[in-house]
Amino acid sequence: MPAKPARRKRNGVPAWTAVSRILAALFAGYWTAWGATAFLTLALPFDRPGRVTAASLLCFAVWTTAALYAFAAKSTWRAWCVLLLAGAALYAPALLFPDFTARP
Repeated sequence: MPAKPARRKRNGVPAWTAVSRILAALFAGYWTAWGATAFLTLALPFDRPGRVTAASLLCFAVWTTAALYAFAAKSTWRAWCVLLLAGAALYAPALLFPDFTARP
């Protein structure tokens, strides 16, 4: 009777951790980029169309940075919390001064 093949031990992270970080990168990262766009349309020293254009272009760099952070954070909870709080903190000034911004 042939011997059973040895089971390989699975290394790495659990599947739910990887899925949660992917979702954090997508959704919480998008929320952070959206908040950054709203903040930058308020803060940049250009005319209104220039602010909206520059903020929309810079939001891709913010989203990329947020996605990288989602995978570099010490824990999944920290990734979600930091990205959601950063997005809320960036979006809050746009809510306080709606006449000066163009909400994305």
